[in-house]
Amino acid sequence: MYFLRRLAFSIPLLLVISALAFVLVRLAPGGPFDRDRAPASPEIEANLRAKYHLDEPIWKQYARYVGDLAHGDFGVSLKYRNHTVNDIIAQGLPVSMTLGVLAFGFALAVGLTVGFITAARRGGWEDYVGSFLSMLVVCVPGFVLAPLLVLVFAVKLKWLPVALWDSPWHMVLPVVALGLYFAGKVARLTREGMLSAMQSECVTAARAKGLGENTLLFRHAFRLAVLPVVSYSGPMLADLLTGSFIIENIFQIPGIGVFLVNSSLNRDYTVVVGLALLYAVLLVGLNLLVDAAYTWLDPRVKYE
Repeated sequence: MYFLRRLAFSIPLLLVISALAFVLVRLAPGGPFDRDRAPASPEIEANLRAKYHLDEPIWKQYARYVGDLAHGDFGVSLKYRNHTVNDIIAQGLPVSMTLGVLAFGFALAVGLTVGFITAARRGGWEDYVGSFLSMLVVCVPGFVLAPLLVLVFAVKLKWLPVALWDSPWHMVLPVVALGLYFAGKVARLTREGMLSAMQSECVTAARAKGLGENTLLFRHAFRLAVLPVVSYSGPMLADLLTGSFIIENIFQIPGIGVFLVNSSLNRDYTVVVGLALLYAVLLVGLNLLVDAAYTWLDPRVKYE
Protein backbone atom coordinates (compact mmCIF):
# COMPACT_ATOMS: atom_id res chain seq x y z
CA MET A 1 0.00 0.00 0.00
CA TYR A 2 2.86 2.39 0.81
CA PHE A 3 4.41 1.95 -2.63
CA LEU A 4 1.03 2.42 -4.33
CA ARG A 5 0.58 5.72 -2.49
CA ARG A 6 4.09 6.80 -3.46
CA LEU A 7 3.36 5.90 -7.08
CA ALA A 8 0.09 7.83 -7.03
CA PHE A 9 1.77 10.85 -5.45
CA SER A 10 4.50 10.80 -8.12
CA ILE A 11 1.99 11.69 -10.86
CA PRO A 12 1.11 15.19 -9.55
CA LEU A 13 4.78 15.64 -8.61
CA LEU A 14 5.84 15.00 -12.21
CA LEU A 15 3.15 17.39 -13.43
CA VAL A 16 4.48 20.14 -11.15
CA ILE A 17 8.03 19.51 -12.40
CA SER A 18 6.92 19.61 -16.01
CA ALA A 19 4.96 22.84 -15.41
CA LEU A 20 7.95 24.52 -13.76
CA ALA A 21 10.28 23.45 -16.57
CA PHE A 22 7.70 24.54 -19.15
CA VAL A 23 7.38 28.03 -17.66
CA LEU A 24 11.03 28.61 -16.73
CA VAL A 25 12.43 27.73 -20.15
CA ARG A 26 10.07 30.24 -21.73
CA LEU A 27 11.10 32.97 -19.30
CA ALA A 28 14.71 32.74 -20.50
CA PRO A 29 15.77 35.50 -22.92
CA GLY A 30 15.57 34.72 -26.62
CA GLY A 31 13.49 32.29 -28.59
CA PRO A 32 13.85 29.14 -30.69
CA PHE A 33 14.05 31.10 -33.97
CA ASP A 34 16.55 33.77 -32.88
CA ARG A 35 19.69 31.84 -33.82
CA ASP A 36 18.81 30.93 -37.38
CA ARG A 37 21.49 31.81 -39.90
CA ALA A 38 19.18 33.97 -41.99
CA PRO A 39 17.00 36.36 -40.00
CA ALA A 40 13.37 35.49 -40.58
CA SER A 41 10.93 38.14 -41.69
CA PRO A 42 8.14 39.02 -39.26
CA GLU A 43 5.64 37.13 -41.44
CA ILE A 44 7.76 33.96 -41.49
CA GLU A 45 8.42 34.10 -37.76
CA ALA A 46 4.70 34.63 -37.11
CA ASN A 47 3.88 31.58 -39.25
CA LEU A 48 6.47 29.50 -37.39
CA ARG A 49 5.12 30.55 -34.02
CA ALA A 50 1.59 29.71 -35.17
CA LYS A 51 2.74 26.33 -36.51
CA TYR A 52 4.18 25.34 -33.13
CA HIS A 53 1.35 27.07 -31.16
CA LEU A 54 3.80 29.52 -29.57
CA ASP A 55 1.38 32.37 -30.23
CA GLU A 56 -1.13 30.91 -27.77
CA PRO A 57 -1.28 31.81 -24.05
CA ILE A 58 1.21 29.79 -22.02
CA TRP A 59 -1.52 27.99 -20.07
CA LYS A 60 -3.08 26.80 -23.29
CA GLN A 61 0.33 25.66 -24.59
CA TYR A 62 0.87 23.66 -21.39
CA ALA A 63 -2.60 22.11 -21.54
CA ARG A 64 -1.88 21.01 -25.12
CA TYR A 65 1.51 19.64 -23.99
CA VAL A 66 -0.04 17.62 -21.14
CA GLY A 67 -2.63 16.23 -23.54
CA ASP A 68 0.16 15.03 -25.83
CA LEU A 69 2.04 13.58 -22.86
CA ALA A 70 -0.97 11.47 -21.96
CA HIS A 71 -0.50 9.74 -25.32
CA GLY A 72 3.26 9.34 -24.84
CA ASP A 73 4.10 12.21 -27.20
CA PHE A 74 6.79 14.63 -25.99
CA GLY A 75 6.26 16.92 -28.97
CA VAL A 76 8.40 17.94 -31.93
CA SER A 77 11.79 19.61 -31.76
CA LEU A 78 11.87 23.25 -32.76
CA LYS A 79 15.50 23.13 -33.91
CA TYR A 80 16.25 19.55 -34.99
CA ARG A 81 14.39 19.42 -38.28
CA ASN A 82 12.10 16.45 -38.84
CA HIS A 83 12.83 15.11 -35.34
CA THR A 84 10.46 14.60 -32.45
CA VAL A 85 11.55 14.63 -28.82
CA ASN A 86 10.76 10.91 -28.75
CA ASP A 87 13.24 10.40 -31.60
CA ILE A 88 15.92 12.35 -29.74
CA ILE A 89 15.36 10.36 -26.54
CA ALA A 90 15.44 7.09 -28.48
CA GLN A 91 18.71 8.15 -30.10
CA GLY A 92 20.57 9.59 -27.13
CA LEU A 93 19.19 7.72 -24.10
CA PRO A 94 20.66 4.26 -24.91
CA VAL A 95 24.13 5.79 -25.21
CA SER A 96 23.77 7.75 -21.96
CA MET A 97 22.28 4.69 -20.24
CA THR A 98 25.21 2.54 -21.32
CA LEU A 99 27.67 5.13 -20.07
CA GLY A 100 25.69 5.59 -16.85
CA VAL A 101 25.30 1.88 -16.07
CA LEU A 102 28.98 1.20 -16.69
CA ALA A 103 30.00 4.17 -14.52
CA PHE A 104 27.54 3.02 -11.84
CA GLY A 105 29.05 -0.48 -11.79
CA PHE A 106 32.54 0.99 -11.70
CA ALA A 107 31.64 3.34 -8.83
CA LEU A 108 30.09 0.54 -6.77
CA ALA A 109 32.90 -1.93 -7.40
CA VAL A 110 35.66 0.54 -6.55
CA GLY A 111 33.81 2.41 -3.80
CA LEU A 112 32.58 -0.65 -1.88
CA THR A 113 35.99 -2.30 -2.08
CA VAL A 114 37.92 0.77 -0.93
CA GLY A 115 35.38 1.55 1.80
CA PHE A 116 35.45 -2.00 3.12
CA ILE A 117 39.26 -2.17 3.19
CA THR A 118 39.71 1.22 4.88
CA ALA A 119 37.18 0.29 7.59
CA ALA A 120 38.63 -3.19 8.12
CA ARG A 121 42.16 -1.73 8.37
CA ARG A 122 41.22 1.33 10.39
CA GLY A 123 44.31 3.20 11.53
CA GLY A 124 46.60 1.36 9.10
CA TRP A 125 48.26 2.63 5.97
CA GLU A 126 45.44 1.17 3.86
CA ASP A 127 42.99 3.37 5.75
CA TYR A 128 45.05 6.53 5.26
CA VAL A 129 45.74 5.91 1.58
CA GLY A 130 42.17 4.86 0.76
CA SER A 131 40.62 7.76 2.68
CA PHE A 132 42.98 10.25 1.04
CA LEU A 133 42.22 8.98 -2.47
CA SER A 134 38.48 8.95 -1.75
CA MET A 135 38.61 12.56 -0.62
CA LEU A 136 40.79 13.52 -3.58
CA VAL A 137 38.47 12.17 -6.29
CA VAL A 138 35.44 13.77 -4.59
CA CYS A 139 37.17 17.16 -4.62
CA VAL A 140 38.38 17.00 -8.25
CA PRO A 141 35.60 17.94 -10.73
CA GLY A 142 34.94 15.68 -13.69
CA PHE A 143 35.72 18.41 -16.20
CA VAL A 144 39.22 18.61 -14.67
CA LEU A 145 39.77 14.88 -14.35
CA ALA A 146 38.62 13.99 -17.88
CA PRO A 147 41.23 16.10 -19.73
CA LEU A 148 43.94 14.76 -17.40
CA LEU A 149 42.96 11.19 -18.21
CA VAL A 150 42.99 11.98 -21.92
CA LEU A 151 46.39 13.67 -21.65
CA VAL A 152 48.00 10.78 -19.76
CA PHE A 153 46.39 7.64 -21.16
CA ALA A 154 45.48 8.75 -24.68
CA VAL A 155 48.02 11.40 -25.70
CA LYS A 156 51.16 10.49 -23.73
CA LEU A 157 50.92 6.73 -23.24
CA LYS A 158 48.64 6.08 -26.24
CA TRP A 159 46.97 3.19 -24.43
CA LEU A 160 43.39 4.25 -25.11
CA PRO A 161 41.53 6.20 -27.83
CA VAL A 162 40.84 9.87 -27.22
CA ALA A 163 37.12 10.14 -27.87
CA LEU A 164 33.99 8.86 -29.63
CA TRP A 165 31.92 5.78 -28.74
CA ASP A 166 32.86 3.11 -31.28
CA SER A 167 34.31 0.22 -29.23
CA PRO A 168 34.73 -0.97 -25.63
CA TRP A 169 38.14 0.72 -25.52
CA HIS A 170 36.44 4.06 -26.23
CA MET A 171 34.31 3.57 -23.11
CA VAL A 172 37.13 3.20 -20.59
CA LEU A 173 38.16 6.84 -20.13
CA PRO A 174 34.64 8.37 -20.01
CA VAL A 175 33.44 5.66 -17.61
CA VAL A 176 36.37 6.27 -15.27
CA ALA A 177 36.05 10.06 -15.55
CA LEU A 178 32.34 9.91 -14.79
CA GLY A 179 32.45 7.19 -12.13
CA LEU A 180 35.45 8.21 -10.00
CA TYR A 181 33.60 10.99 -8.17
CA PHE A 182 30.78 8.62 -7.24
CA ALA A 183 33.28 5.91 -6.31
CA GLY A 184 34.79 8.30 -3.78
CA LYS A 185 31.35 9.06 -2.32
CA VAL A 186 30.49 5.36 -2.09
CA ALA A 187 33.84 4.60 -0.44
CA ARG A 188 33.28 7.24 2.23
CA LEU A 189 29.70 6.10 2.88
CA THR A 190 30.80 2.47 3.09
CA ARG A 191 33.62 3.23 5.52
CA GLU A 192 31.38 5.29 7.78
CA GLY A 193 28.66 2.64 7.60
CA MET A 194 31.12 -0.15 8.41
CA LEU A 195 32.54 1.68 11.42
CA SER A 196 29.05 2.43 12.69
CA ALA A 197 27.89 -1.15 12.12
CA MET A 198 30.86 -2.57 14.01
CA GLN A 199 29.57 -0.71 17.09
CA SER A 200 25.96 -1.89 16.69
CA GLU A 201 24.27 -4.26 19.14
CA CYS A 202 23.80 -7.10 16.66
CA VAL A 203 27.50 -7.15 15.75
CA THR A 204 28.45 -6.94 19.42
CA ALA A 205 26.17 -9.88 20.18
CA ALA A 206 27.59 -11.87 17.27
CA ARG A 207 31.12 -11.18 18.51
CA ALA A 208 30.13 -12.36 22.00
CA LYS A 209 28.99 -15.65 20.48
CA GLY A 210 32.51 -16.24 19.25
CA LEU A 211 32.14 -15.47 15.55
CA GLY A 212 35.39 -14.71 13.73
CA GLU A 213 36.30 -11.17 12.70
CA ASN A 214 36.05 -11.95 8.99
CA THR A 215 32.57 -13.41 9.45
CA LEU A 216 31.51 -10.33 11.41
CA LEU A 217 32.83 -8.03 8.70
CA PHE A 218 31.28 -9.82 5.71
CA ARG A 219 28.03 -11.28 7.05
CA HIS A 220 26.93 -8.64 9.53
CA ALA A 221 28.75 -5.32 9.38
CA PHE A 222 28.94 -5.07 5.60
CA ARG A 223 25.22 -5.77 5.13
CA LEU A 224 24.36 -2.92 7.49
CA ALA A 225 27.03 -0.67 5.99
CA VAL A 226 25.58 -0.82 2.47
CA LEU A 227 22.26 0.70 3.56
CA PRO A 228 23.53 4.30 3.19
CA VAL A 229 24.99 3.29 -0.18
CA VAL A 230 21.63 1.90 -1.28
CA SER A 231 19.96 5.17 -0.27
CA TYR A 232 22.52 7.13 -2.27
CA SER A 233 22.42 4.78 -5.27
CA GLY A 234 18.96 5.94 -6.39
CA PRO A 235 19.79 9.57 -7.19
CA MET A 236 23.32 8.51 -8.19
CA LEU A 237 22.04 6.10 -10.83
CA ALA A 238 19.49 8.62 -12.08
CA ASP A 239 22.26 11.20 -12.43
CA LEU A 240 24.51 8.75 -14.25
CA LEU A 241 21.78 7.38 -16.53
CA THR A 242 20.90 10.80 -17.83
CA GLY A 243 24.59 11.25 -18.57
CA SER A 244 26.99 14.02 -17.78
CA PHE A 245 26.90 16.66 -20.47
CA ILE A 246 30.45 17.71 -19.58
CA ILE A 247 31.86 14.20 -20.00
CA GLU A 248 29.81 13.60 -23.13
CA ASN A 249 31.00 16.85 -24.67
CA ILE A 250 34.66 16.27 -23.77
CA PHE A 251 34.67 12.77 -25.28
CA GLN A 252 32.24 13.63 -28.10
CA ILE A 253 29.76 10.98 -26.98
CA PRO A 254 26.39 11.20 -28.77
CA GLY A 255 24.33 10.91 -25.60
CA ILE A 256 21.38 12.78 -24.21
CA GLY A 257 23.58 15.38 -22.50
CA VAL A 258 24.66 16.81 -25.85
CA PHE A 259 21.03 17.30 -26.87
CA LEU A 260 20.22 18.93 -23.52
CA VAL A 261 23.06 21.45 -23.79
CA ASN A 262 22.36 22.34 -27.43
CA SER A 263 18.62 22.58 -26.84
CA SER A 264 19.11 24.87 -23.83
CA LEU A 265 21.34 27.18 -25.86
CA ASN A 266 18.93 27.16 -28.80
CA ARG A 267 15.78 27.55 -26.65
CA ASP A 268 14.36 24.31 -28.02
CA TYR A 269 11.51 24.33 -25.53
CA THR A 270 10.05 20.90 -26.14
CA VAL A 271 13.40 19.10 -25.96
CA VAL A 272 14.46 20.85 -22.74
CA VAL A 273 11.14 20.13 -21.01
CA GLY A 274 11.04 16.55 -22.30
CA LEU A 275 14.56 15.76 -21.06
CA ALA A 276 13.90 17.44 -17.70
CA LEU A 277 10.76 15.35 -17.31
CA LEU A 278 12.70 12.23 -18.29
CA TYR A 279 15.24 12.94 -15.55
CA ALA A 280 12.42 13.42 -13.02
CA VAL A 281 10.80 10.10 -14.00
CA LEU A 282 14.12 8.29 -13.56
CA LEU A 283 14.72 9.93 -10.20
CA VAL A 284 11.25 9.11 -8.84
CA GLY A 285 11.32 5.54 -10.16
CA LEU A 286 14.78 4.77 -8.83
CA ASN A 287 13.94 6.18 -5.41
CA LEU A 288 11.00 3.78 -5.27
CA LEU A 289 13.35 0.91 -6.09
CA VAL A 290 15.70 2.09 -3.32
CA ASP A 291 12.86 1.97 -0.77
CA ALA A 292 12.03 -1.57 -1.89
CA ALA A 293 15.68 -2.59 -1.61
CA TYR A 294 15.78 -1.24 1.94
CA THR A 295 13.09 -3.66 3.08
CA TRP A 296 15.02 -6.58 1.55
CA LEU A 297 18.39 -5.65 3.04
CA ASP A 298 17.08 -4.70 6.48
CA PRO A 299 13.89 -6.54 7.62
CA ARG A 300 13.60 -4.06 10.49
CA VAL A 301 12.57 -1.36 8.01
CA LYS A 302 8.80 -1.29 7.60
CA TYR A 303 6.75 1.17 5.56
CA GLU A 304 3.31 2.04 6.83
